[in-house]
Amino acid sequence: QLQLVESGGGLVQTGGSLTLSCAASGSIFRVNTMGWYRRAPGKQRELVAVITSGGDTNYADSVKGRFTTSRDNAKNTVYLQMNSLKPEDTAVYYCYAAIKTRVAALTQSYWGQGTQVTVSS
Repeated sequence: QLQLVESGGGLVQTGGSLTLSCAASGSIFRVNTMGWYRRAPGKQRELVAVITSGGDTNYADSVKGRFTTSRDNAKNTVYLQMNSLKPEDTAVYYCYAAIKTRVAALTQSYWGQGTQVTVSS
């Protein structure tokens, strides 16, 4: 069964850093775009960062210059390095991946279980 498993969340002080990781495992033919969303209490889900299979990235304006996403295609893993964290970064972070499970299959989106990031002021 295909799954995305996240790790790396936690509690950090303002200005601190955290690194999230998300590994896809199971029946995988190809992993296309991977990325990160977050949902803060009382707010809508927000796209944080995306990275294509070729390594092109895009970021939300609110995290540009502070967050960096990268991936290891051999491990089907995506990372989110978060620096200079602010209280407004507090949220549950979800990774996602667009995956083909076999040659003839359609590309579908899969989601991680979510990991809590809390930034104290």
